[in-house]
Amino acid sequence: MPGPARAGALIYAHDLQRMSVFYQAVLGLQVLTADDQHQVLESADTQLILHAIPAAIAATFTIDRPPAIREEQAIKLFFSVDSLADAGKTADRLGGGLIGPEYAGPGFVLRNAYDPEGNVLQLRQWGGGP
Repeated sequence: MPGPARAGALIYAHDLQRMSVFYQAVLGLQVLTADDQHQVLESADTQLILHAIPAAIAATFTIDRPPAIREEQAIKLFFSVDSLADAGKTADRLGGGLIGPEYAGPGFVLRNAYDPEGNVLQLRQWGGGP
């Protein structure tokens, strides 16, 4: 899907490079374009734009390690992965992780996860569920 996507998501990042490495490794996304303020990541399914939080604002707060999980956010993005187990191991290694139980959906199983800055997302592995 090279070029501008018709749909996708944008995440503001305190640490742009760390977040990019996380999403590339966990979701198998490729860098479409990058500069010091943005990284556009994509797969055949989605396009994700990471946007650096301006330095003056980023300097006013820190991200704990491990991060405080933002479970009360208004939006939760979901992404497909080949293996929940592998995605979980990769997420752990890169500062994120899996949270909560595994659930069954129509034709998939899912787990909630979080990225290195505490944003909650859902990972779906196809081929399971009712």
